[in-house]
Amino acid sequence: MIRSLIIILFFSAAASAAQSLNLGVKKTDLPEIGVVASNAMSIERELAVGDIYMRQLRAQAPMVNDPLLEEYIQDLGNKLVAQADNVKFPFTFFLLNSPEINAFAFFGGHIGVHTGLILNADNESELASVLAHEITHVTQRHMARRIESNQNSSPVQIASLLGGILLAVANPEAGMAAISASSAAAQQLSINYTRANEQEADRLGMQMLSEAGFDTRGAASFFGKLAEKYRFKSKPPAFLLTHPLPESRIADARSRANLFPLRNPPPSLTFALAKARIIARYTDRNGNSEHYFNKLLEQDSRIAQNAGHYGHALLQISEENYQQAAETIAPLLENDPDNLFYLDTQTDILLAKNQAEQAVALLEPHLQKMPRNRVLSLNMANALFQLKKFERGTQILKDYLLVNPDHTLSYQMLIDAYAENKQRMEMHQTRAEFYALLSVYPKAIDELQSAYNYTHDNTLEKQRIRARIDQLRDADRKLKKL
Repeated sequence: MIRSLIIILFFSAAASAAQSLNLGVKKTDLPEIGVVASNAMSIERELAVGDIYMRQLRAQAPMVNDPLLEEYIQDLGNKLVAQADNVKFPFTFFLLNSPEINAFAFFGGHIGVHTGLILNADNESELASVLAHEITHVTQRHMARRIESNQNSSPVQIASLLGGILLAVANPEAGMAAISASSAAAQQLSINYTRANEQEADRLGMQMLSEAGFDTRGAASFFGKLAEKYRFKSKPPAFLLTHPLPESRIADARSRANLFPLRNPPPSLTFALAKARIIARYTDRNGNSEHYFNKLLEQDSRIAQNAGHYGHALLQISEENYQQAAETIAPLLENDPDNLFYLDTQTDILLAKNQAEQAVALLEPHLQKMPRNRVLSLNMANALFQLKKFERGTQILKDYLLVNPDHTLSYQMLIDAYAENKQRMEMHQTRAEFYALLSVYPKAIDELQSAYNYTHDNTLEKQRIRARIDQLRDADRKLKKL
């Protein structure tokens, strides 16, 4: 299902963009960096297309809706974006629960990272090197430049080619099949242009990596490790299909790394904890997770040992051994009381033991210091809902959504809270916004019409609902036209 939806979405989006080009104008040179592809696709249109694709992904892809992991990957990405040039809009980093070693960028500053990429990175510099590479694809507007470079092709060729390329980053087999369906000339042009894009992303990404304080050798070590591991495999990982790694490119990455100051950042605890969380919560364990955490405990590194204990605590929670989990997490939390990974785990244990009052007392001082932190906000709301304190719990989530209006998990929590508290109008309104985030506009409109039945004599609320229905109908029309 996701294959057909993505193909249709991007074929239509690319065709629409292509029709806005002057196909009779011949351009052989790349546009100037910083204003590239302005003739092919405006910033406004790129944002619109990116927003629609993101909504489709939420509906169809295995998104990781985990506040801790969301915050980790967004913070890491922001650290890199702060050193980038030509940033035209905010970046959104998100995770897909997939063992594929892959990451991809698309219109509007969206960077997707498969959990398999984190699992195969040995340190944060390796992971950051891939993010920096993908960020550069966005800041240099490589996809828009791809459209511009194909101005002499027909709109159908452009749609087929771009649709296949975009699909390839999320699903390599389907994407390569789509690319193969286009003309040979268009394929060759695409391959050549992709090489130029990759070289530019390598060069600027490494500069970004260095300026953000990471080890520039991380790119060469990660790429080299992947190339060696899959050298004789008939089915390479997705990252190698969309980012070919010939020996010359790896050698170039190694030599380029030597041009930057040598940096040896200390091992990252948050990286180790995020990796442990993915292993414990999002992989098919079959006993391998426990073995991995035991190996961490055998290392001399305090960070590795902490990650091993944390992973064991998560496994103990999943097995409902809450007392054992509490004993495992207690010394970690005592030594690092502000650590969100540990606070989240302790909250889960308290709520599982029906000790919501203690969970609120644990979180309160931290939430006062960081009132809109996603991990603290969602944990506090969850504890308050267990105590039936719906008014404060819903207010915390609504405050959080003011700064993060696309957070689907917050909407799901609000829907459940309103349903339990028998707030029917609010429940249907919130469910409408949830469906809108998935671009399922007909269902969103149905929910608002249901909400209208519970407005009673509230004239202002009736007006708001009618206005929102008009907005959603307009969004649905635009989606169909794109």
